[in-house]
Amino acid sequence: MLLAGRALLILALATALYGVVASLYGARTGRGAWIASGRRAMYATTLTVAVAFLLLESAFLRSDFSSELVATHSSTTTPAFYRATSIWSSQEGSLLLWVLLLGTWSSIVLFLSRKRARRIAPYAAAVLLGLAAFFCGLLVFLETPFARASPVPAEGLGLSPLLRHPSMMFHPPMLYSGYTLFTIPFAFAVGALASRSVGVEWIRTTRPFALAAWLCLGIGIVLGARWSYLELGWGGYYAWDGVENASLMPWLIGTAFIHSLMIQERRGMLKTWNASLILATGILAILGTFLVRSGILSSIHAFGASTLGTAFLCLIVVMIAGSVALVISRRADLRSEHRIDSLLSREAVFLLNNLVLVALCFVIFWGTFFPLISEAVTGERASVGPPWFGRYVAPLALVLVLLTGLGPVFAWRRTSLASLKRSLRIPAAAAAVTFVVLAVATDATHRPAALAMFCLAAFVVAVVVQELWRAVAVRRTMSKDSVPRAVAAVVGRNRHRYGGYLVHAGVAVLLVGVAASSAFQKAADVQLRPGESARVGGYEVTYVRPTGRIAVASNGRLERIDLGAQVRARRGDSTTLLDTERSFFPSSNPNAGTVSRYFDGESTSEVGLRAGLRRDVWTAVSPDTTRLRAIARRGDRVFAGATTLPREEREAALGEALRRMVASHRADPRPATFRVLVSPLVTWIWVGALIVLAGGLIALWPVPSRALTRAAIRGRLASHRAEQPGVAA
Repeated sequence: MLLAGRALLILALATALYGVVASLYGARTGRGAWIASGRRAMYATTLTVAVAFLLLESAFLRSDFSSELVATHSSTTTPAFYRATSIWSSQEGSLLLWVLLLGTWSSIVLFLSRKRARRIAPYAAAVLLGLAAFFCGLLVFLETPFARASPVPAEGLGLSPLLRHPSMMFHPPMLYSGYTLFTIPFAFAVGALASRSVGVEWIRTTRPFALAAWLCLGIGIVLGARWSYLELGWGGYYAWDGVENASLMPWLIGTAFIHSLMIQERRGMLKTWNASLILATGILAILGTFLVRSGILSSIHAFGASTLGTAFLCLIVVMIAGSVALVISRRADLRSEHRIDSLLSREAVFLLNNLVLVALCFVIFWGTFFPLISEAVTGERASVGPPWFGRYVAPLALVLVLLTGLGPVFAWRRTSLASLKRSLRIPAAAAAVTFVVLAVATDATHRPAALAMFCLAAFVVAVVVQELWRAVAVRRTMSKDSVPRAVAAVVGRNRHRYGGYLVHAGVAVLLVGVAASSAFQKAADVQLRPGESARVGGYEVTYVRPTGRIAVASNGRLERIDLGAQVRARRGDSTTLLDTERSFFPSSNPNAGTVSRYFDGESTSEVGLRAGLRRDVWTAVSPDTTRLRAIARRGDRVFAGATTLPREEREAALGEALRRMVASHRADPRPATFRVLVSPLVTWIWVGALIVLAGGLIALWPVPSRALTRAAIRGRLASHRAEQPGVAA
């Protein structure tokens, strides 16, 4: 299996390299047979990598410890679901998943574009095959996933306990899907520039992939935030960690691209800007992959130092140099066909929106790489923390939300002041009412940035509702449909627009949750004995009793020790019981003691959470294990002297010893340290994310062919009107 897997990767590398040559030769000579051969090389590369991936997946499912990757990232005590997903918890397996996803999306877009974008597609295929060859080369020469373990262990080391959470198992595939999907418009932009076909054809071909990339990357970021909130035990969902920022940066620039490409489609403007945005997004996607694997920034999300940093750095340099050279050499072809007619236009708002998004990305980029910059300049590695990011990101985020609400009320080319006043009347009133209510009923005035976010979010939601209601009212006047049927018809006829509006509303709701939970969170670290209480954020938190258990895997082996507590949170007449625990996994160190190894390995927090629409009550426990560790060391000496005991009896005795230790913890508990958080409106972060997901899916949903034909006719008429002076499009 291991030999076959490695042979398949070598074959994939050779096929991808052939495809690069065939595609470029076909593009330069115009020979269709070579172009088709290059396209088929991508299909073959994807199929070969898929078979290699399935071979490795089967090794994980079978717990085949002859594979070094399986032996170091799985075990017989790892649950089946996590064995199946452990493949991308490793450096090598995640790279294999990356190239598989890249090949899958590339094969789809090349198949769909085989009869259109004929001048662009061969160059795009060469870029995509080149990226596939790069990653296959890494898997063949630097980080092979098919290395053989020697000697073959009887048991694997197991999956890292921190990764044993469903969100974390879906988080990497969604991030990688976003990264790899963004390479599609990147490659087609390169193809458009190389072939001097810089019209809207490449945009129309890749728009669905850009939207899907944006959506997948956003989902991946939210899943990572959810994992952090529930699993890491610190109570937050975003720490401005370098690897977290690496995924946020291409998402921001991709958002700018998705907005500005509409201007190029409608007005033939911002060609240079759009090409630069998507080229930057593709480079940032590779940069995000680089940061996870290079080890240059410390992060809980990174794989640590490896041999891949130099290779990725070379790729990024080539991508940057090639992109800059293409844009500069094609600047005459990228000249805009029209100019912005008025600052009171949707084009102007979109452009300002773009500038804010780019500014946000720059701030995050600077803060992320500041440790490296400071080390290069001063010789000392300094870093910036969440307060620094908040100081600069918060005002930019407020401006961005305002522009999100203003965009839909402006018309293309020019908006009259009278029309603008009519459109802003209701949203402005909603923002004003929100301000008055919060100022009177809460202490939000002490947090002006948060108060501004609440008012602007109300403004955005009111704009979205108003625009939808106006369209529904027109529809009902013409068709006499019921409101639900009219809504369905309006959204169905213009899914891009109303899906985008729903995304805007979802982002506003999400940022309300971020603002409220950041500004008004109450947190305390308290040490309590059973029966003792503390007050946090209006709640009386009481340590009710200790808990403890031995967790046994499906094969009967001891998996971990769970030591926790039951906590009662009381506010007025409302009482909630929360169960929180600390899970201790055995150390993989062969020199660790027989008993104490269960306290010397990794540990994870299982938080107690009562989530609500108004607030979350969150708690995590750190039990005092000093006495248990002393008992464990005595147990080590006992087992060290019982070397002649049969294995079955030894394991039974170990299990009994651990059970007695856990029972003693429950019977004679020590004071435990609790971290307690009362966080307002956190649930609205996840609700907002679901709204964004719904809006993104609506925007991505295929439009019926007849509707596409009508849209094309309207687009041509709008373009014709735009050519006539004095006529608003």
